[in-house]
Amino acid sequence: MNDSLDATAVTSSPLGRRTFLGVAALGATGLASTSLLSGATTAKPAAAATLVPEADKDPLNLLQRMLSFDTQNSGSGANTRPHAEMLKAIWDNAGVPAEIIDTPQPNNVHLIARIPGTGSAKPLLILGHSDVVPVERENWSVDPFSGEVRNGEVYGRGALDMKGANSATISALLRHVSEGARFDRDIIVLTDCDEEAGSFGSRWLAANHWDKLDAGMVLTEGGWFLAQKDQTSPMLITATRQDKVYFNLDLTASGIATHSSKPNPEAAIVTLSRAVAELGDWLAPVHLTPVTRDYFAALAKATDDAGFTRAIELMLSANSQQARERAARVVVSKSSYPWLHQALLRTTHAFVIEDAGYKENVIPSSAHVRVNCRAVPGGQKPREFLEQVRELMADRGIEVALAAPEGTSEEQYLNELDETWATPPADIDTPLYGAISEAATETYPDAVFAPALFEAGTSLAPWRQRGIPGYGVYPYVLNNEQLIAMHGNDERIYVEALQQGTDFMYRMFARFLS
Repeated sequence: MNDSLDATAVTSSPLGRRTFLGVAALGATGLASTSLLSGATTAKPAAAATLVPEADKDPLNLLQRMLSFDTQNSGSGANTRPHAEMLKAIWDNAGVPAEIIDTPQPNNVHLIARIPGTGSAKPLLILGHSDVVPVERENWSVDPFSGEVRNGEVYGRGALDMKGANSATISALLRHVSEGARFDRDIIVLTDCDEEAGSFGSRWLAANHWDKLDAGMVLTEGGWFLAQKDQTSPMLITATRQDKVYFNLDLTASGIATHSSKPNPEAAIVTLSRAVAELGDWLAPVHLTPVTRDYFAALAKATDDAGFTRAIELMLSANSQQARERAARVVVSKSSYPWLHQALLRTTHAFVIEDAGYKENVIPSSAHVRVNCRAVPGGQKPREFLEQVRELMADRGIEVALAAPEGTSEEQYLNELDETWATPPADIDTPLYGAISEAATETYPDAVFAPALFEAGTSLAPWRQRGIPGYGVYPYVLNNEQLIAMHGNDERIYVEALQQGTDFMYRMFARFLS
């Protein structure tokens, strides 16, 4: 492991040697004290700076330690206890109250730390998950749990999603703590489990421990910090204020089961394969909303590519669906992040799990594929997308089912999805959004800052359901190859970008100093 960034790593980084803005040291004014994580706070009249080990304030060192813990979640939770115990020891050493919350699943735990504030404003909650998706070790060029630094990038499962963000956040807060900072409100840092799947994630935690989570604003994963086409400088810094709507479809083909010595063109696997090929070439219609219009307008201003700018402007000004679709195709073709920008324009559908057959000399009677879908809030409703897919598949004899939770009818689930679809984006007139915007302008003065839609999902549901504004950032500049590696192989981020992102988080938290 490399415990710190050396000169070789900096100079070999594809981001280059950007000049970092200086961060002024803050006065050592101390922290407030509290007896319980959910209790009231009382300000100390004076407090000295806390001695925090340099390693804990170094985001690379901290990230490498996080990456060393195997917290893979294959769909039913992960072993997050050793990771939580490591972080708890860091918080304890810094004098910050921290608590491990057990769930009914052994060793699948949450960690809550609470930095007491001096005022009565509702807390700021920072939400970051500790579990990660599984790895295909044979397809990685490094040990996915080593945190190896190579050519200025740190590799590991979770480097991007989202132990890197957790490292930047915690390192930035510990810098403030080490300087004796006092915040104007409590700051809660929740490192949760089961974000990548499982029964005991943030919903379970909110249902059982809301007193520890009640906050006025929440920041989690989301907004991307995108580099220009040349991959050498920041282009667009975003904070997401809304997630796409998640749902699944099941496509099933039926056929005649028979001996494999007598193949037939109507076999279930063949029928399903034809349907998948057709649906794989199809795109749902483009839907622009106020949130995505703001994003693409900012992208047009941010890019150095004049052709890309013109294509976006044509898409935003299109006066017919046909013209909008045509311009959108050009936008995606010219984008340095085509998969991301395709996803922000429409409901997406991805083929994720396929299963059929049970013996090599039997042609099976059925074949199935799970399709993961993400709808744009305020765009095409999930029920409208479902109807479109059913119309496309009707002539192919494919059964299309909405994968509703057990005990929930299709119509009930569609009504639930309608409610999520209609949830408004987080208000941007809040202290947290303002702090993110100001920190972005200071840290990335040559980039454009904008609100955005997150093409994926987060753990924010319990807070959004209570009307609490939530936003998302991944606080490091990245390129398209790194973005694609999210949930893929050789997941990695620039070390220099991680350090600059930690400066960004430090400046953001500085807006809450008392």
